Amino acid sequence: MATTTLSVTAGTIERKADMSKIVAFLIYFLTLALLWPAHASALTLRSADVHADGYPTVEAVKYMGQLLYERSSGRLAVEVFHSGQLGEEKELLDQCRAGGLEMMRTNLALLVDEIPEAAVAALPYIFRSVEHLHQVLDGPIGQEILDALDQTGLVGLAFYDSGMRSFYTTRKPLLVIDDFKGMRIRVQQTELFKAMVESLGGVPVPMPYGEVQDALRTGVIDGAENNLPSYHSTGHYNVAKYYTVDGHSMPPEVLVFSKKVWSEISQEDRDLILTCARHSVPYMRELWQAREAESLDALSQAGVQIIESIDKEPFIAAVQPLYRRYTTNQKLLDMIRRIRETH
Repeated sequence: MATTTLSVTAGTIERKADMSKIVAFLIYFLTLALLWPAHASALTLRSADVHADGYPTVEAVKYMGQLLYERSSGRLAVEVFHSGQLGEEKELLDQCRAGGLEMMRTNLALLVDEIPEAAVAALPYIFRSVEHLHQVLDGPIGQEILDALDQTGLVGLAFYDSGMRSFYTTRKPLLVIDDFKGMRIRVQQTELFKAMVESLGGVPVPMPYGEVQDALRTGVIDGAENNLPSYHSTGHYNVAKYYTVDGHSMPPEVLVFSKKVWSEISQEDRDLILTCARHSVPYMRELWQAREAESLDALSQAGVQIIESIDKEPFIAAVQPLYRRYTTNQKLLDMIRRIRETH
């Protein structure tokens, strides 16, 4: 009897062990089954930027990605390709339109030749201050500009800051409008910026951003124009030590999404992406303000002459013909009026 009892007990133990293995396997496969749908439907959005890692726009998109990941419970994520890893801005725009890239950060100035509303926002001296710019972009006019991007195969998500663009030169500072005569100034590759420098009496030289440093050093150009942090981070101040704060242009950066890809995702995901993009704007503005302060301090210590006290009225008067050239219908004229009336 003792032998039989031991045999039964051993068999029971063995069967229990087998059952434990079966239960463990069932739990394992059940867990996989529960997790698989979320994994299979996960979407990683690729976003590109020509700016370096750590630049405010790059960090803002990373922050947006964090929000998106958290609020979608890991179903949506963003991978940021910075430093021009996927190409220059015009190439990235083509990729985005074709659906080969989901998102990118671009400057609105690159779209002025395609979208009249973008040209209005890039007109010289149209914004009185950064505060005025924010009031316009955060309101109905800003939304109208974002909506207009739809014509180009893009979906406008949010505006980021690009700072005030001002002139910097190598041989002499630009104090009065006569100082522009004969000065070769690098501009972005758009007709509006070329026309602006011509209106001021200078000679515009359209040129890719990456060529400006050598052109300043070799005397191919006498100056360029950009915001303070870019002037600092590129090292252009080592050659062009005069920075005239005229704030002639404040074309914002804009975060855009491929319209082609947008049409393929759910309304729920669209709403979430849009919300997270908008929530990244205050974060970006904080980073930008800090970067400007750091740049100003570093440039002052480097001996750069930063000229702030100039009479801009002659500059503003000289570019008024551009308003008539680039606002050819009543809708655009009305937009300019509304921008000027915004307080």
